[in-house]
Amino acid sequence: MQPTNVSLQFFCPRWGQEHETYDAFCRKVKEAGYDGIEAPVSFDANEREEQANALVKYNLLLIGQYYQSFEKDFAEHKSNYEKHLISLIQAKPVKIDSQTGKDYFSFEQNKELFDLAQKLSEEYNIPIAHETHRNKALFAAHTSKLILERLPGLPVTADFSHWCAVAETLLEDQEEATALACKHAIHIHARIGYEEGPQVNDPRAPEWQNALNAHLQWWDAIIANHQNTGAGAITITPEFGPWPYIPSVPYTKQPLSSQWDINVYMMRLLKKRYQ
Repeated sequence: MQPTNVSLQFFCPRWGQEHETYDAFCRKVKEAGYDGIEAPVSFDANEREEQANALVKYNLLLIGQYYQSFEKDFAEHKSNYEKHLISLIQAKPVKIDSQTGKDYFSFEQNKELFDLAQKLSEEYNIPIAHETHRNKALFAAHTSKLILERLPGLPVTADFSHWCAVAETLLEDQEEATALACKHAIHIHARIGYEEGPQVNDPRAPEWQNALNAHLQWWDAIIANHQNTGAGAITITPEFGPWPYIPSVPYTKQPLSSQWDINVYMMRLLKKRYQ
């Protein structure tokens, strides 16, 4: 793909790097060439301060991440969802990635959560993107298509690796769903899924070329859509995860590849492709 005039920002996931202090993590992130980090924000005041100080020290941006959608009872779920979003908003991120809802909630229940996020997003002028994630409201291509058709303004984090695992395909037969999601996407999780799981062992390996190309085509469509509409910056988080996402040696859990190296590789690949 030819370089574009779309503004791109790259973020490093905190996921898998929690063993490091925020200062050490952010220093490494800055040196690698990222624009910021994507991370949850703790309710603990000391940890929040540590995170905030490191971001300022290394001049990094923050994408806040909500993933704590664990409650089965909807009323409790919605209450905690609001608490987490407000906590993230108080950290002044440029964007929030939200693993919103549940696959077993009704459309009306998940819509309540989407509506709450939209209200907070408009009130505080912080975009909130809802992730295409297993077990959440947007867990699969076919059901997400129905939701997006009914909610044409819903912002999405495109992580199609999950949809590949759910459908056990590279979504060749669900082109309408992926095309619609690409039009809704304002944030990308650049992980490569395949027919049997949400993360290949190493996207640099030739046996995963078809899976890599499928995801690149989706990301190309997202970038092209933003180029055509003149929308704001596209944010991209290479999000290959640690164990148990990353294939590992039995018993020792020793990873077969380096999560850090793969995510840096993905960032550089996409920078070269789009810039």
